[in-house]
Amino acid sequence: MSSDALVVSRATVFPAPAPAPAHERLRAGTPAFRRTSWGMFFGGFATFSSLYGMQPLMPMFSHDFGLSPAAASGVVSAATGALAVALIPMSLLADRYGRKPVMNLSLGLAALLTLLAAFAGSFGQLLLLRTLMGIALAGIPAVAMAYLSEEIEPASLGQSMGLYIAGNALGGMSGRFFLSLMSEWASWREAVAVLGLFGLVSAVVFWRCLPPSRHFRPARLVLGEVRGNLRLHLADDGLPWLFATAFLLMGCFVSLYNYLGYHLALAPFNLSPSAVGAVFLLYVVGMWSSAWVGRLADRLGRRNVLWVMVSLMLAGLTLTLAGTLWLVVPGIAVFTFGFFGAHSVASSWIGRRASRARGLASALYLSCYYLGGSGLGSASGLMWSSGGWGGVVLALSGGLLLCLGIALRLRRLVPLPSAAN
Repeated sequence: MSSDALVVSRATVFPAPAPAPAHERLRAGTPAFRRTSWGMFFGGFATFSSLYGMQPLMPMFSHDFGLSPAAASGVVSAATGALAVALIPMSLLADRYGRKPVMNLSLGLAALLTLLAAFAGSFGQLLLLRTLMGIALAGIPAVAMAYLSEEIEPASLGQSMGLYIAGNALGGMSGRFFLSLMSEWASWREAVAVLGLFGLVSAVVFWRCLPPSRHFRPARLVLGEVRGNLRLHLADDGLPWLFATAFLLMGCFVSLYNYLGYHLALAPFNLSPSAVGAVFLLYVVGMWSSAWVGRLADRLGRRNVLWVMVSLMLAGLTLTLAGTLWLVVPGIAVFTFGFFGAHSVASSWIGRRASRARGLASALYLSCYYLGGSGLGSASGLMWSSGGWGGVVLALSGGLLLCLGIALRLRRLVPLPSAAN
């Protein structure tokens, strides 16, 4: 096919966007860009601290409500499962009513529901509130990438997306770590109340910092158009592969941290539970890598960075097979660095690749992301039962090799006429 024919065919599949508004997109280094980045940082922090902060409180739930560990884990799975289901509906609402209003409402409702959870009279009530909280909170991850893709200039998008993901990493780490410390001297109700109060503070900061959308164009909620946009995204040469990348990245990441504690508690390491818990502090590496790799991708191109980050994950995973902490801990750090860097690159690529209905594209990416963490995170447990840590590493190596093949394929992806990828 000639280059002229290729342009014509792509123009048919991806209609030309509406004329650009008079407002310029936000540029790195400007006050508006800094306010936006801080707002999204707090939004990401509140999202992940709310989702995963209750994980260290599971033994207290087991004691107070007479639950098995598997039943107590519902406080996490109920929220994340509801969030995954609600992502696409929330993205459709945001396409119709606007990005910032949906995100503001999501953070505020999630914080209030978390506060109410501190007063739950039964575990069933707690699960119901956590489910509602997950539905409410879906408005942040479903809309954040679309908002940034519309409001930030392409050359600065990786940096802003990296800061948002850095907030995710810090929230996931701090929520677990802080509430685990609180559980030593306070009840779970007091710990959950503090989590809810911090969520309210984050919601206010988010509302004050984030500028209104200036490049948003509302879309009608027409089922036929939704189906058409879905077919458009799935017919794209790059988006389905990025969705698969999200599934594999999160699946491998969750699997490693799920079973690492069991591995380090055995010989020759014999670490105590508190020492194993300190491994989550390696999320700090992810905070730094997501922002740094985002800027690197802006400069070198996403196609040239993604495969390198996946390769780093594979190298770090291999180091965890060593019998000494002097190699295992650096291996975990390298793996974590690669994961957050790869996620930063892939997620920012979605907004640049989708020609329209960016909220739907972002929701599809994140649905695959959370489904990967749930599906592969559970399936890899079968490998632990049959082959121990070596079995887990074997399974995750297969997933990462497949992800690397996808990243190398994306290197040959023809950029859209409107943006260089």
